[in-house]
Amino acid sequence: MTSTIESDVEENLDQLSDDKATIRRVLLFAGVIAALLLVRSFALEPVRVRSDSMAPALSSGAMLLIDKVTLRTREPHRGEIVVAIDPRNGDTIVKRVVAVGGDSVGIEDGMLVLNGKTVVENYIDNDNMDGYYTGPDLVPLGHVFLLGDNRDTSEDSRAFGPVDVDDIEGKVLVKVWPLG
Repeated sequence: MTSTIESDVEENLDQLSDDKATIRRVLLFAGVIAALLLVRSFALEPVRVRSDSMAPALSSGAMLLIDKVTLRTREPHRGEIVVAIDPRNGDTIVKRVVAVGGDSVGIEDGMLVLNGKTVVENYIDNDNMDGYYTGPDLVPLGHVFLLGDNRDTSEDSRAFGPVDVDDIEGKVLVKVWPLG
């Protein structure tokens, strides 16, 4: 009788040990999921490019990872690619910051003119932009002027005006897909 009780006790202890291990695994898994959700909400977020307005640098369908922390501690810089809220419809857009608050920005014969000086932009698709003129416009403080790299087809600040820096969700950290 004693051996049966000892056997039952050992079996119950083994079951309890298995249950504790299972509970530990479930809690660890829940903790990992919670940490990933916090990182995504406040630090890093994957974003998909939805148009060819940033070609050739970023084509439609490209997957990006954006840094949501840096622009909470400083203003955006010229040349940075950012993800912002389109003021017309609330969608997310991927564009390049070409001017910041206080800058005068325009396009003369397809070339970006910033504060009266022509800017050389080797990364843009400037085909079909000869003879195109706009601006100059003064960017209000606390705003940025966004342009797509594919200027001929991009819907950007030329259409909807300067964007409030508070409407920028983050800056592009890295292109994740496609590789290369």
